[in-house]
Amino acid sequence: MKILFYDTKSYDQQSFDTTLKDFPSVKIEYMKSDLDPRTAALAEGFDAVCAFVSSDVGSRTLEILHEKKVRLVLLRCAGYNNADLEAAKRYDICVMCVPGYSPEAVAEHAMALAQACNRRLYKAYNKVRENDFSLNGLMGFNFYKKTAGIIGTGKIGAAMCRICRGFGMRVIAYDVYQNESLKDFVEYVSLEQLLSDSDVISLHCPLMDSTYHMINIDTIRQMKDGVILVNTSRGALVNTEDLIEGIRMHKFAGVGLDVYEEETNNVFEDRSDEILEHSTTARLLSFPNVMITSHQGFFTREALTAIASTTLQNALDFQQGKASNNTVTA
Repeated sequence: MKILFYDTKSYDQQSFDTTLKDFPSVKIEYMKSDLDPRTAALAEGFDAVCAFVSSDVGSRTLEILHEKKVRLVLLRCAGYNNADLEAAKRYDICVMCVPGYSPEAVAEHAMALAQACNRRLYKAYNKVRENDFSLNGLMGFNFYKKTAGIIGTGKIGAAMCRICRGFGMRVIAYDVYQNESLKDFVEYVSLEQLLSDSDVISLHCPLMDSTYHMINIDTIRQMKDGVILVNTSRGALVNTEDLIEGIRMHKFAGVGLDVYEEETNNVFEDRSDEILEHSTTARLLSFPNVMITSHQGFFTREALTAIASTTLQNALDFQQGKASNNTVTA
């Protein structure tokens, strides 16, 4: 099987090349450009393409891939909201993802963001670098015996629940489907109660019509004053304009974001100073209690190895005609 690998970073190539030795029937060609209607034509002669959560796997892209006789789209990520599954079905293209590469990696990063916001670690670091060892503006609060509200209790959300329990927190959760593995220490509540009761809120749910902008000015107003909000899931779960309004209302002790709405538009790809200056993400960075990281929650050695292994196994399963739980359908 020949795979054209889009949006290649050095760490992608390293992890996949290391894993390829276990998949001798698979050959990969790497390219830096991301997948979209302009670059889809480059897949001629390939059996499959490998894309990421920010790639454009829309109807036009899939139409061109179909014309080039590509049968498989391998998403090296858990999310697939960027893929038009109806179009994929229409063009007889299989779409496969990596649903659980390393939930602990993302959950640990979510807690790191929560802790960094709470204890003002970014501000403390910069103060000390300027030879200022004063404690002004650095006060946080104990997580011990506080309430953690986890929205979405799949594999990553469940890992976050366990971390919060380890901190001695009361853990409440909201999800359409309850995770039975958490029943001994997690209390499922309504979204309204979670918002009003939680000292720390962490988002771990997929992006769907029902979750789009679930954090908006109305839900923000239901939160406690001084709450910490963390999003390591999908940027569009949060209405950024409303989040900025909530920050100006002094609703949040801190906001930790590893994802943001503008990722889907690749707004930072050309590094235009004008675009950066007027982006909502840049506006968020102007607030002293907001910490933003560059979608690195998944970025551990263990996670990259798991992503490569599962993606290549998906390719092999497709090649051999095996059914897979990693196939996503409309």
